[in-house]
Amino acid sequence: MSVLSRSRQDYVKALYALAPGGGPVPTSRLAERLAVSAPSVTGMLGRLAAEGLVAHAPRAGARLTARGRRVALAMVRRHRILETFLVRVLGLDWTEVHADAEVLEHHISDRVLEAIDRLVGHPHEDPHGHPIPDRSGRIQRRALAALTALPPGARAVVREIRDADRPRMARWKSVGLVPGAAVHVRRVRTLDDVYELSVAGRRLVTGSEGLEGVMVEVQRVAPEGTRRGR
Repeated sequence: MSVLSRSRQDYVKALYALAPGGGPVPTSRLAERLAVSAPSVTGMLGRLAAEGLVAHAPRAGARLTARGRRVALAMVRRHRILETFLVRVLGLDWTEVHADAEVLEHHISDRVLEAIDRLVGHPHEDPHGHPIPDRSGRIQRRALAALTALPPGARAVVREIRDADRPRMARWKSVGLVPGAAVHVRRVRTLDDVYELSVAGRRLVTGSEGLEGVMVEVQRVAPEGTRRGR
């Protein structure tokens, strides 16, 4: 991977996180995610544009160029492989490794990263369920939905959970709302903002904020005749 400053790496990765499909990202959203001022974002975007990593126009937002996207995916790969290493090899709790990986991803060589990847068995997903890009920057696409968007009666499997909120991840872990968990939406009281769920057979009652960041794969129910067979 080409050598970029840590701040540049953080910017391209943040742009990818905010718009993985390649759409424009408003300066205000980027500033909020990186916890910096809007003028600082504008200045950095100008430098990244001059380096061919970002396409940026005032009031139109910023988007990654093809080169910027490759850099971003390389950073995402680093981060997710390192999270997997920290959990599988060092035995750290998966709810606590995001910040550590954020630090480490800027300080290891490509050679060391590939050695770590071999050590952990070339994983396809990180501990939070996010797909890991391959060496060429290809990443698995999945049709996922937010858990809060499911109607009553829906059944799903948790596939990904947002990894930047440690207290929330600890809560999800405590109630079993983790990648691979089966979820049944039993009741939704919209006016009260109450969700009644069954998570791996256990009852969970929570508000929408407590589920924000949980992405699921909806389970399609086969037609009655198909289930019985012919």
